[in-house]
Amino acid sequence: MIQRTVKLSAALVAALALVTLAPATVAAQGQSPDADWTAPRTPWGHPDMNAIWNNGTITPLERPEDLAEQAFLSPEEVAEIEQQAQARVDRENAPSEVRTEPLPVGGNVGAYNSYWTEQNTSVVGTNRTSIITDPENGRLPPLTPEALARITSPESVRLAQAQNGVVPAEGPEDMGLSERCLWYRGIPSIPTGYNNNFHFFQTPDYIAILQEHIHDLRVIYLDDRPHLPDGIRQFAGSSRGRWEGDTLVVETTNLREPFIRRWSRPEHALSRGKLSESATVTERITRTGPDTLDYTFTIDDPETWTRPWSGALPYARQPLPMFEFACHEGNYGMFNMLAGSRAEEAAGSEGP
Repeated sequence: MIQRTVKLSAALVAALALVTLAPATVAAQGQSPDADWTAPRTPWGHPDMNAIWNNGTITPLERPEDLAEQAFLSPEEVAEIEQQAQARVDRENAPSEVRTEPLPVGGNVGAYNSYWTEQNTSVVGTNRTSIITDPENGRLPPLTPEALARITSPESVRLAQAQNGVVPAEGPEDMGLSERCLWYRGIPSIPTGYNNNFHFFQTPDYIAILQEHIHDLRVIYLDDRPHLPDGIRQFAGSSRGRWEGDTLVVETTNLREPFIRRWSRPEHALSRGKLSESATVTERITRTGPDTLDYTFTIDDPETWTRPWSGALPYARQPLPMFEFACHEGNYGMFNMLAGSRAEEAAGSEGP
């Protein structure tokens, strides 16, 4: 058992290297609701969700292939995985060697260190091996021929290569929406290594959700208004909600350049995680405890996958304030990436 547990832990930790990291309070997420607990109510009678919530977890979107049909981790496996995650965080937080000389010209300057990340060491409280709950194998469904054609088209390949620094970018439009400080997580919002906070503001007629990353604001209307006309597209789409008992049900359409962060297969990474504009996302949000929201979602995108797929991603309440993410202030990364592209082009035009 110990040998199998260590193997599972290594697989999961490797799969989650990019989505680790959220406050320790997330460890309680996904627990069964307390039978004696009743959700507080707004003055107009709906469950009160006004708070800052965090969905960070080290549970991956897709189940690692070596876990096959194992939908849940045993308590022993959870302990092993979380111990390895904690050890990694400890290593990342250890004092580093002070550099006394500049890096060689052309060397890798690195990226964010652990100071900038949310340092989570916990799987979701249900102990599932993936965020995806349907299909039963915890994996994304097969892509449609149309999606494969989009992903492998010359333009999609060029954009993916430009964003990965393989070929020069022609301009800022070649960069991802996040590098351009326009939009980050998509809907549903899959957790990443940092800025997994969401501030819910609630009124009788709408719920506004302020996302920490790039301070995107999403408005969910509850007043029975129709969706936007098909020709109007927004990064956050057109979200219309309704209450079914204590559960908020939200349907989102009209997504513009829709995508989901953190694919776990190379062919999906090539597409930059893009859905088609025919995608419909249905979310269900229920407050199940003083510090927990149960969150499930289903994506129906017949132009991308051969069937709909679903996931569950509990949220944990955060006691701290949410600070401004001033993305455009000093966005040196965009300037430097484009400057590097121009330098590559100039070097190539000069010949050997």
